[in-house]
Amino acid sequence: MPTAQAAARVDLEGLELRVLHLPLVAPFATSFGTESVREVVVVRALTAQGEGWGEIVTAEAPLYSSEYTRGAWDVVLRWLAPALLDRAALAPEDVSAVLAPFKGHRMAKAGLELALIDAALRSEGRALGEYLGAVRETIPSGVSVGIQADPAALVDTVGGYLDEGYVRIKIKIKPGRDVAETAALRDAFGAIPLQVDANSAYTLDDADTLRELDRFDLLLIEQPLGEDDLVDHAQLARMLRTPVCLDESILSAKGAEDAIALGATRVVNVKAGRVGGYLEAVRVHDVCRGADVPVWCGGMLETGIGRAANAALAALPGFTLPGDVSASDRFYARDIVRDPIVLEDGHVRVPTGPGLGIEIDPVVLDEVTVARELVRR
Repeated sequence: MPTAQAAARVDLEGLELRVLHLPLVAPFATSFGTESVREVVVVRALTAQGEGWGEIVTAEAPLYSSEYTRGAWDVVLRWLAPALLDRAALAPEDVSAVLAPFKGHRMAKAGLELALIDAALRSEGRALGEYLGAVRETIPSGVSVGIQADPAALVDTVGGYLDEGYVRIKIKIKPGRDVAETAALRDAFGAIPLQVDANSAYTLDDADTLRELDRFDLLLIEQPLGEDDLVDHAQLARMLRTPVCLDESILSAKGAEDAIALGATRVVNVKAGRVGGYLEAVRVHDVCRGADVPVWCGGMLETGIGRAANAALAALPGFTLPGDVSASDRFYARDIVRDPIVLEDGHVRVPTGPGLGIEIDPVVLDEVTVARELVRR
């Protein structure tokens, strides 16, 4: 539960969903595909006390996880929204229990929970950071770099981000696009804070290749094996000097506890959408902090809604590694918020306004909306 007191109850009158298509400033390539347009769902909670905004971080296709836009759209409209609207008056802390009978769909649940959190905190004039237990006013900002055409192109791209002031570089890797890329960055930039992300692209048969990465003194290697391979991750972790970090494998605080107990991870990437909401993300943080396992905040190419929420989450005390909370212009020429997240001396400022501390730009929002649905009580 949050460090601060529980949020106020709100009288929920309706939920509006929008599918957005946001062009990326450059294609973003990972081991499971390339995105040029970010498809995402945003949620507006309509309450008697005011409105609140959330973001469902699914993608168009079920490649990163089993969740995807059309699936989230369907389950929210048919099941999740009606369940919440049946309750009428509820606090954000009630959302998880109300939606628990519906299995899975963590990203959809997280977006709904965030919209209720935003509405409740705005009604109180309280910031999300205070509610979650933030202890910092700014957080160090890392950047996630997709797979480039070749190592030289990667060096050029990373050089640009270092010039902008990002304090940590993460590169996406996959078999055949790993050791040479990492070596090129070390040769070009020396001992910069550097980590790699495999997005489950390897198996234990690739252990020799992954061991080669040990010589580059990386902060961590993220999710090298399949998301359900906790035992194999534990075996791999004993073979590597580089810390293994889990992402897709961690779906809850209980999952984090189990992975740590098995020795499958020494670092945890926390994504609120992946674990079912920001309140569960705090619980993951608490489990890891209690076990002396550092955490950092991962990214899902969020709009300014999710980016502001992630900044607040990453300001909790256990987030000791720079995360993927980059500036809005890393991905979008125009964000859907009036004051996009910006980089200041390698850091991002934690919003201090009520709720998420952001205001939606209705003109941009309408321009990028491709579908819209309103469900009322």
